[in-house]
Amino acid sequence: MYTLKHYQESALYLKDKLGKFTPEVLLILGSGLGFLAEEVENPIFVKYGDIPHFRSSSAPGHAGRFVAGVFEGKNVLAMQGRLHLYEGYSPEESAYPVRVANLVGADKLLLTCACGGVNTDYKVGDLVLMTDYINFTHPSLLAGYAGSAFDLTGFENRFFDMSKAFDTDYRKLAHDVANTQKIPLHEGVYFYTTGPQYETPAEIRAIRTLGGDLVGMSAVHETLMARRCNMRVTGFGLVTNMAAGVLDQPLSEEEVLTEAKNAAPRFSALVRGVVKGL
Repeated sequence: MYTLKHYQESALYLKDKLGKFTPEVLLILGSGLGFLAEEVENPIFVKYGDIPHFRSSSAPGHAGRFVAGVFEGKNVLAMQGRLHLYEGYSPEESAYPVRVANLVGADKLLLTCACGGVNTDYKVGDLVLMTDYINFTHPSLLAGYAGSAFDLTGFENRFFDMSKAFDTDYRKLAHDVANTQKIPLHEGVYFYTTGPQYETPAEIRAIRTLGGDLVGMSAVHETLMARRCNMRVTGFGLVTNMAAGVLDQPLSEEEVLTEAKNAAPRFSALVRGVVKGL
């Protein structure tokens, strides 16, 4: 378990590396989507593994570093890769970078992830704006801080509202950008699973029955931490494969990375437009 002191020590190291640069937007870039960080102007690179108390990213397509700089006129701190539970990390460890980013100045979060399409109205390559999420898999990242231990987290209230995990105004902004640029944009509920194995067809049928439109192995703990820090959040899923059982074909990591690359122009245009309007 981390205390506020751990987060502060990480933030101090990151501030030192950033110098006079103060980010306002945190970008989290998922599998195959790290190319957006290459579009940041005057970049400053900081490897996760160099930051005290940080964990390193081992997932394919994840460079495992922060890229700070100007993106569409905004000071951004981009995560070129994220941390997952399937790498052996706890929910708190996977969300750790979000609170550190908040401590160095970021008060907005735009996250992206590669997803499986559960909703049969979707097709591979579709962009989906997250409206909510479902997590029945793991306890909260704050679970376990009993009694006086909670005082060491730096949070005032253990119980907090999640009725608007994804910001309503930012969702409207995303649709405005998509309409202006003629980019098709769905809305949907993200269903979290730990992975790393893909889901079974029976699990996907259950997820669909429960109201999930997308399925993936990230995003939820980061969103929870961001809202815990009073950050405003918007999230986008890229359908890189249809979920198990939707199509009569096996799922593969190669398909995820290939489809992310194919969607790069549309995805970049959408994210650029939204960041500019945040």
